[in-house]
Amino acid sequence: MTMPQDLSRLPSNMAAAVHDHWKAFLIEGILLMILGLAAIIVPPLASLAVTIFLGWMFLISGAAGLAVTFWARQLPGFGWSLLSALLAIGAGLVLLVQPAAGALTLTIVVGAYFLAEGVATIMYSLEHRRELSARWSWLLFAGLLDLLIAAIIITGLPGSALWAVGLLVGINLLFGGVSLIGMALAARQK
Repeated sequence: MTMPQDLSRLPSNMAAAVHDHWKAFLIEGILLMILGLAAIIVPPLASLAVTIFLGWMFLISGAAGLAVTFWARQLPGFGWSLLSALLAIGAGLVLLVQPAAGALTLTIVVGAYFLAEGVATIMYSLEHRRELSARWSWLLFAGLLDLLIAAIIITGLPGSALWAVGLLVGINLLFGGVSLIGMALAARQK
C-alpha cells in the first residue's frame, strides 16, 4: 500500500531511475528516429508494414480470445465473446491476405479521425474563447490543421492509402525518438 510519505519521494525516485537508464532511453530514441525517418522516406512500405502488423495483432488476439472463450464457455456472454474473437480473427486474416485493401481502409479511418478531431478541437477552442482563455487560438489552429490533413487524405483517396498511414507513423516515430533522446541527454547530466 502506498503511503502519503512514499508519494513525496516518487518524483526523485523516477528521476533517479531515468538517470540510471539514460543510455537505454538514448538507444531507444535513436532506433525510433531511424525507423521514423525510414517510414517518412518510404511511406508505402511503412503503410504496408503497419497494416501487416495490425493484421497479426488482430489474428493473435482473436485466437487468444477464442481459446479463452471456449475455456470459460460456462460464463455469461459466451456468444458475444465468440463473435468478438471471430471478428478479430477475420479482420486479421483480411489485413494479412489483402494488405493493400487493408491500408486503404486504415487510411479512410485515419482521414475520418482527423476530420472528427478537427471539428472537436475547433469547437473546444470556441468554448475556450467564450471563457476568455488565452490559448483558444492555438486550439483553433490545431483544429484547422487537423481538417487540412483530413482533406488531403480524403480527397487523395485511393492514392493517399499508399503514403498517409506510413507518413503519419513515421512522423510519430521521429518525434517520439527525438523526445526520448532529449530526455536521455537531460537525465545524463543529473
